[in-house]
Amino acid sequence: MTVSRNGSRGRRAGATRYSAFDLVRRGLSGRDWPPAWRSHDLAGAYDAVVVGGGVHGLATAYCLAANHGITDVAVLDKGYIGGGGSGRNTAIIRANYLTPEGVRFYDRSVKLYERLSVDLNFNVMFSQRGHMTLAHSDGSLRTMRWRAEVNKLQGVDSEVIDPGEVKRLVPAMDTSAHARYPILGALYHPPGGIVRHDAVVWGYARAADAYGVHIHQDTEVVGIDVAGGRVRGVRTTRGTIATSTVVNCTAGWATTVADMAGVALPISTFPLQAAVTEPVKPFLDTVVVSGTLHVYMSQTDRGELVFGASVDPFPSYSTRGSLDFVEGLAGHVLELMPSLSKMRVLRQWAGLCDMTPDYSPIMGVTPVEGFYVDVGWGTYGFKAGPVAGEAMAELVATGKTPELIAVFDLDRFAEGRLVGEKGAASVGH
Repeated sequence: MTVSRNGSRGRRAGATRYSAFDLVRRGLSGRDWPPAWRSHDLAGAYDAVVVGGGVHGLATAYCLAANHGITDVAVLDKGYIGGGGSGRNTAIIRANYLTPEGVRFYDRSVKLYERLSVDLNFNVMFSQRGHMTLAHSDGSLRTMRWRAEVNKLQGVDSEVIDPGEVKRLVPAMDTSAHARYPILGALYHPPGGIVRHDAVVWGYARAADAYGVHIHQDTEVVGIDVAGGRVRGVRTTRGTIATSTVVNCTAGWATTVADMAGVALPISTFPLQAAVTEPVKPFLDTVVVSGTLHVYMSQTDRGELVFGASVDPFPSYSTRGSLDFVEGLAGHVLELMPSLSKMRVLRQWAGLCDMTPDYSPIMGVTPVEGFYVDVGWGTYGFKAGPVAGEAMAELVATGKTPELIAVFDLDRFAEGRLVGEKGAASVGH
């Protein structure tokens, strides 16, 4: 058992375990499966309130309880958990960024993903199949070499490979000199891969609930009470909560929530679209990205091909797909792999991305005491969930900003300390 700071008791993460017989019996009967997390009445007060029931919010709540013994925590989501950006992405995990600060940060997240199934006692299906970023020009190839050297200096496994190695890793790739966009090489990052996004969300929710965290779905935040320069409470569609700590872990709605606390953020929200094909026999082991064509692809364990591109060229809160996106995406995919011309697209979707001027997140304190932000993730927030939750929980519990996220503070925009990641994050992945 663990004891929270206010004396309430919580169970250890993953405490419920079943024997092989229990699993078979429950699987055959289809009955008696307990809920993975519980429903609660909204309490009048919590030690901390996390706004956003995606991977960042749930990871923060889990780490507050598991790492720091703070279990009197509420996670609020206006819909269902994982229904925002966490359920509308392509779940690519990697650490091959451009700046030393970004590489160190995402490398920590990859390492946490590697052990996440054990930590949560829940299979998140992390498949480290490698991540390949193609270079179609001399300038692009120089950027890949730059990124490779930055990665190596931070102890991250990345290297530039030639077209022959690209063809060996991805036989379906057109690496001929006659291609419209010839492949001159690629940045290959073996630790990268894909994960099952729903499993990550469910694993964190189940583990946080086991510690006593309250997860409130269908609970929209409509106001944040601030007095004397600090947070006093949160107003929701189900009632008012007294609290001295609020963590904003929303994605596309980051500025809307921050505005409630009187905090202005340099963020614009753009839709990001993706699509998935019919399942076929597995042939694509590696995640493939082309910044020049603004396209990326991977194959799921079920055989579906998942495609994505860059964010839409206009700010919006719309999550509807468009024919223009599918047409452009299909054309770019076929320029890389002409053999896919007969495959059928089954569905498409869109999510909301909160983009900052330097393509790096905003994490840490704000001018309002007790109001913290974990926002501005653009197209790369899901891969950062574990490390963001770990760092934000440490900040809330200790009052000290972890060194790993200090460079991502809000003040950097006023002081000109930008962390430019456009060279590694300009494609929506």
